[in-house]
Amino acid sequence: MKREELEAARDRVIPDVAAGGLRVLFCGINPGLMSAATGHHFARPGNRFWPVLHLSGFTPRVLNPAEQDGLLTYGLGITNVAARATARADELSAEEFREGGRILTAKVERLRPRWLAVVGITAYRTAFDDKKAQVGPQERTIGDTRVWALPNPSGLNARWTAETMAEEFARLRAAAA
Repeated sequence: MKREELEAARDRVIPDVAAGGLRVLFCGINPGLMSAATGHHFARPGNRFWPVLHLSGFTPRVLNPAEQDGLLTYGLGITNVAARATARADELSAEEFREGGRILTAKVERLRPRWLAVVGITAYRTAFDDKKAQVGPQERTIGDTRVWALPNPSGLNARWTAETMAEEFARLRAAAA
């Protein structure tokens, strides 16, 4: 995809893949430019979300981003903390994260998934003003929905391999079973 096409996608909003009563609602930080251009969550080729979802046992095979609506058949969904597409998450302001946390809370109250899984610990900390949060289950609940903070699957996150991420995602899968 050409750079001009990616830049033109900054104003596009990607619809949530969501329904009421999901097992897990995954919440990305915000759409990247490739995701905005394609209309599919976690669309950048280096993003490890889809392979990790499979490695952890959530899906029977690696789905490609264009198959995102198929997640609903597994009781899974996707949304984002912030709707604005950027090349990098660090282009978002702290206020955008906090506002995203308020919007996300209202969405979770309405959809009532069993678990909200925020994919990106820094995003979780900022959106929910919980500076000491660690990856894993959180004490916070939103209504009856439990919250889990997961590592960011971006290829830029060198601290976590696909295998170590899959282990953490699998812990969530077991808890959500």
